[in-house]
Amino acid sequence: MLRVGDLQRSLDFYTGVLGMKLLRTSENPEYKYSLAFVGYGNNPDHAEIELTYNWGVDHYDLGSAYGHIALGVPDAYAAVEKIKAAGGNVTREAGPVKGGTTVIAFVTDPDGYKIELIQRAEDAEGGGLR
Repeated sequence: MLRVGDLQRSLDFYTGVLGMKLLRTSENPEYKYSLAFVGYGNNPDHAEIELTYNWGVDHYDLGSAYGHIALGVPDAYAAVEKIKAAGGNVTREAGPVKGGTTVIAFVTDPDGYKIELIQRAEDAEGGGLR
C-alpha cells in the first residue's frame, strides 16, 4: 500500500505511464479515505498495488525505511523509452547493475516512490510494462 497525495495523479501515472489497469476502487466517507487498486492483472496471478488517498493530505514524508517496488519487464531499455514518452520520471537509465549482468532501471512516481524495472526474459508472457 502506498499513501498518495493526489489519487487521480497517481492513477494517471500507474495506468498511463506504467501501463497498469485500474482494478477497483472504494470510498470511505465516514473515515475520509479513498482506495484504488492497480496492477497488470488480478490476484492471485498478479500482484496488486493499493493506492490510499487520505482526504485532505497532499503529501507524505517517505522516511528511510521504504526502498522501492520492483517490476519485472521483458525489455528495460524499451520500458524506459515508453515511460519517458509518457512523461514519466526516469532516475536511472536502463543498464547492467553494478558488479553484475542483470539490466535494471529506476523511475519515480509523482509522490516520490521509487520503482525498479528489472529485465527478465521469462516475464515476456507474464505481464509487466511492455
